[in-house]
Amino acid sequence: MFGLRKNNGPSNKPVVTEEAVLAALSRIQDPDLRRDIVALGFIKDLVIDGGKVSFKVELTTPACPVKGEMERQSREFVGAIPGVEHVDVQMTAQVRSMGATGQMLPGVRNVIAIASGKGGVGKSTVSANLAVALAMTGARVGLLDADIYGPSIPGLLGMSGKPAVKPMPSGDQMFEPPVAHGVKVMSLGFLLDDPSQPVIWRGPMVGSGISQLLSQSDWGELDYLLVDLPPGTGDATLTLAQRIPLSGVVIVSQPQRVSLDIAIKALKAFQSLKVRILGVLENMSTFVCDDCGKEHHIFSHGGARLAAEQLEVPFLGDIPLSLDICEASDAGTPVVSLKPDSAQAQSFMRIAEGLAAQVSIASLRQRTTIPLRAV
Repeated sequence: MFGLRKNNGPSNKPVVTEEAVLAALSRIQDPDLRRDIVALGFIKDLVIDGGKVSFKVELTTPACPVKGEMERQSREFVGAIPGVEHVDVQMTAQVRSMGATGQMLPGVRNVIAIASGKGGVGKSTVSANLAVALAMTGARVGLLDADIYGPSIPGLLGMSGKPAVKPMPSGDQMFEPPVAHGVKVMSLGFLLDDPSQPVIWRGPMVGSGISQLLSQSDWGELDYLLVDLPPGTGDATLTLAQRIPLSGVVIVSQPQRVSLDIAIKALKAFQSLKVRILGVLENMSTFVCDDCGKEHHIFSHGGARLAAEQLEVPFLGDIPLSLDICEASDAGTPVVSLKPDSAQAQSFMRIAEGLAAQVSIASLRQRTTIPLRAV
């Protein structure tokens, strides 16, 4: 009406570029791997459509304890770029393998031994709870009960009966590991006609038995296969270390001196076999009175942490001496599953996250010069 023309020229709206998005995301650091998530190659499928930005952040483990914080930072930093109107972030994980496990375990990315220098330190209870804790994060987890003389994993997970057997195209037969609490499990305890009868085998038979349980079980695709070893450093340890490329070993100890001394010997035995020490943890560390809340150090306290510092290996954490853990184990339900919000369960969850982080760090060290961080 006033003779003015409508301007159909180019918009002054800022253009969002890939460089700007990656620069924003490079501000986010992985606290364990000590590099930014762009340099680590975590950013996948980046798409920019005008003011809409979408991408995936592919972590090295679903057990990453800072996953939620990384997602929040991704939205905040990219959303602050001029011109960005919407940010779509998808958090995923791809567990990296520490090395080929060969034809024996073709679908297993990482084999982690759980060991102790002596019996009675709660190693099997720790193994069961760590396996379930990792599975609760979304990881694909298996648990092999290699404690041939005292297979206790079936009882700790409330399992009984014999596993199914399926024929293979080669004519061989494979066990199908039954699943409990999201974990594939195999144990000699499933194969005994009478579980109360002792297993009286010579050393070579132990090694052969473990090899069969490993190779004749159809594990499928696993991110982590935990192996609950017998106490000490005998034939089972040698068999596993010599026949399977282990991602590493976790040493379980109690805090008192006698337990620590033997645990240190076990640790050094694995080091002599060129097996990476993923960490040391202290079980039965403290007892908290239900009535008064006072903390008691029944078996001393802090010895495993001190030993880990002196030996320059990661300390994964400590687990309290708790009636809840005992009762849950006797009932066949790990405390991480039965009481996931309890302090005891959270101790196992933190250790599981730390263990997954150490596997990721060690995997990356094979390709880079990133230093191992003790968590």
